[in-house]
Amino acid sequence: MGLLTKMFDANKRDVKRLEKMALKIEALADEMERLSDEELRAKTTVFKERYAKGESLDSLLTEAFAVVREGARRVLGLYPYRVQLMGGISLHEGNISEMKTGEGKTLTATMPVYLNAISGKGVHVITVNEYLASRDAAEMGELYNFLGLTVGLNVNSLSKEEKKEAYAADITYGTNNELGFDYLRDNMVLYKEHKVQRPLHYAVIDEVDSILIDEARTPLIISGQAQKSTQLYIHANSFVRTLKVEDDYTYDEKTKSVLLAENGINKAEKAFSIENLFDLKHVTLNHHINQALKAHVTMQRDVDYVVQEDEVVIVDQFTGRLMKGRRYSDGLHQAIEAKEGVPIQNESMTMATITFQNFFRMYEKLSGMTGTAKTEEEEFRNIYNMKVVSIPTNRPIARDDRSDLIYASMEGKFRAVVEDIYQRYQLKQPVLVGTVAIETSELISSLLTKRGVPHNVLNAKNHGREAEIIMEAGQPGSITIATNMAGRGTDIKLGEGVKELGGLAVIGTERHESRRIDNQLRGRSGRQGDPGITQFYLSMEDELMRRFGSDNMKSMMERLGMDDDQPIQSKMVSKAVESAQKRVEGNNFDARKRLLEYDDVLRQQREIIYKQRDEVLESENLREILEGMILAVIEQVVGAHLAANASEEQLNMQGIVDYANANLLSESELTLTDLEGKQADEMIDVIYEKVKARYSEREEQMGEEQMREFEKVVLLRAVDSKWINHIDAMDQLRQGIHLRAYGQIDPLREYQNEGFAMFENMVASINEEAAKYVMKAEIRNNLERQEVAKGQAVNPKEDEDSKAKKKPVRKAPAVGRNEPCPCGSGKKHKNCCG
Repeated sequence: MGLLTKMFDANKRDVKRLEKMALKIEALADEMERLSDEELRAKTTVFKERYAKGESLDSLLTEAFAVVREGARRVLGLYPYRVQLMGGISLHEGNISEMKTGEGKTLTATMPVYLNAISGKGVHVITVNEYLASRDAAEMGELYNFLGLTVGLNVNSLSKEEKKEAYAADITYGTNNELGFDYLRDNMVLYKEHKVQRPLHYAVIDEVDSILIDEARTPLIISGQAQKSTQLYIHANSFVRTLKVEDDYTYDEKTKSVLLAENGINKAEKAFSIENLFDLKHVTLNHHINQALKAHVTMQRDVDYVVQEDEVVIVDQFTGRLMKGRRYSDGLHQAIEAKEGVPIQNESMTMATITFQNFFRMYEKLSGMTGTAKTEEEEFRNIYNMKVVSIPTNRPIARDDRSDLIYASMEGKFRAVVEDIYQRYQLKQPVLVGTVAIETSELISSLLTKRGVPHNVLNAKNHGREAEIIMEAGQPGSITIATNMAGRGTDIKLGEGVKELGGLAVIGTERHESRRIDNQLRGRSGRQGDPGITQFYLSMEDELMRRFGSDNMKSMMERLGMDDDQPIQSKMVSKAVESAQKRVEGNNFDARKRLLEYDDVLRQQREIIYKQRDEVLESENLREILEGMILAVIEQVVGAHLAANASEEQLNMQGIVDYANANLLSESELTLTDLEGKQADEMIDVIYEKVKARYSEREEQMGEEQMREFEKVVLLRAVDSKWINHIDAMDQLRQGIHLRAYGQIDPLREYQNEGFAMFENMVASINEEAAKYVMKAEIRNNLERQEVAKGQAVNPKEDEDSKAKKKPVRKAPAVGRNEPCPCGSGKKHKNCCG
């Protein structure tokens, strides 16, 4: 208890401090009111000048907030309350402001956004979907424009030029996905002018828990296609259809893992005419069978995914939204496509990837707001170094949160839910029904239709009218069924006479595995001191109850002779549910932390490569860099040959000569005589001097300008092709690394060690490829940088200008397999480009 008191005291201390600062802002109200519109607008220029002269944003805070407050009153007709000023100060300090639903978070953000935009480095306001980004940019944009700041909106459909313009504005609105993908795409461009983002400065994230926690397990991936056969998915799918649970495979509901039993293994060996399914050569088949099993047993249609227009579309388990363009990795998506009988798309190859955790940690300063963050405070502190500050409500909460009602079976529960809705509908009280899955929302909808109750259904299949449906949800007699996204970010305003009926009634049909999502659903009701009521209906057959040991409770209810129409209201059961939720939250936190630890390995490598790419794009002359790479190659070659058996020195030296002539110099330019009687260092110097002379010759032949562009073409191609292969290899390494745990080896440490070794090999192969091409490749006149592979992101609407221009096709004379390769490597055509 002492520890808890300390924690709450810390929040109390913060609130007290923020209140003192808010009072200072309020004290300037009369002074600001006396200013004309022009004088108020001129304050922005004054602040910018003071900042340029070295004054800190902190010292400008009181005045700047007062200016925005007065501006909001004139432009929007809204005047921020004291609690909103406090929330705004907390955001400026890089914290998370926990503010209850309906407390005006959008208006709260305008003050820290304005203050930080004065620096001219750009401020990003990030929301969960494009509708909210567009709405807030339009509404709050009026205020910023009035105060003399520019506002940009970054959505998926923009061209490169439009995106660049949006990012150049003082304040940019956008979604987390689009920002992350723009960052990855910026690090794949071929010309620095094609980059759209500026350095990441300050971000305010709306619904911060949804973005930094719920979505943190899903990395952003830009992928290209890997050509693989789809037949194996179809065969594996047909085979899995013949299997029976318990006889042929086992399914563990708690961990959602499915495994072939002995009988199933025998059937597989017979079906595919093989002797041993676990033989190394059948690894791919084994993998396909496992994925097909997973697709049939653990992935449910209309819960985990929906089928739309012959496509399998993932449903986000946290928001209930469709995630168009996202695909399950590791062949699971293809297995589901085979199961549903829709066209199977090619597997993809990862070209660029980053987690939201690592992307957002790149901002100089990060802040966020939400109604529900306290339950995840530890994670925000540990991973993002952000404090959660609970801001008090403007008016006391008058909502009635009732204890859970628990039924023996699902059937009994749904009967009771429909009866409750029906009774409230008779009274014309509006009801919002929250469900965890799409199929539950459809079941309740059909039961209400039978009772003749008109209603709206808001789930992933119908989120086009989301905002409109949610805005009507507070009107008398309105019944709305929603998956747990329940219109985040849109306010449910109560219609006339609804307060007298008891306000909005929120009914939850089961508990979500995260307490936060339940709290969000409760928070849709009772905004700004309005009345409201919330009630959760549970059954012993709910997934959360089943997964965490409700068997004893169920048998106890049966022993007591309780039928399905008799609910129990038991503190013990409610406590058991909460502890189950805490356990799931703990598991999810561990999973996200693990993901971050693995991604940190790639993060360090990504930073090195992206920095190197930037150097290539920025530099006017790359000769020095390339000569450094060539020197590294020569050192490696000489070292490798001389480390061999000393008695075969002559032979080893011949190997050095052959390599140098084939890859770095013209034929027979280096001879054995040049190297005889020399130490390793001297040999390196001899070859390096010859290479530099040859480099100068090539530059003279080509002309300096063409040589500079040629260097960029060569380096970008080498870096991009090797990096893409490396990311894909790291991805595959990671998917199999957990098996090392069976050998008492820490998979993470093993991944770090192997990842480091693979990175070093990749750097060596970049050096080798760049050295070989810059010294040997023949140059045609149509020299042009080209993308190594075509990537696509979540919403793969490609910008036309980002597509590499196609080169004219030239018919080259056929080259025999044993003839010298025309690229000039000195090898036979079949062993080189052939």
